Amino acid sequence: MSFCVPGAARALTLSLILGLGSTQAAKADAAAGEALFKRHCAVCHSTKAGEILSAPSLARVVGRKAGATPGFPYSAAMKSAGVVWNATSLDAFVAAPRKAVPKTNMAFTGLPDAAKRADLIAYLATLK
Repeated sequence: MSFCVPGAARALTLSLILGLGSTQAAKADAAAGEALFKRHCAVCHSTKAGEILSAPSLARVVGRKAGATPGFPYSAAMKSAGVVWNATSLDAFVAAPRKAVPKTNMAFTGLPDAAKRADLIAYLATLK
């Protein structure tokens, strides 16, 4: 997703899209989030729609129902989580996957830093 609006208007736009508070959105940095993705997520998750590595693609993850990528063998816990991925649910899951969805197969243990999670979520929102 590309934003053509500067400063505060960009933060407001991002906050509306992600459902984040304007302060958190203003600080979110999709480029920093991409670096985090490459460091923590890319070993298992692709950003290309339909490409499954050892985990489902995260292309178009924002707005998608958890456990709904065709062709990926999700855990029963993820299939029945009843979650739609948005800023709030992604934040909770990335913070502590096994707390957000008990019995998930997600190997990642979590990212405790809220600012880094906001950056990562900002990046995930760009994956169309």
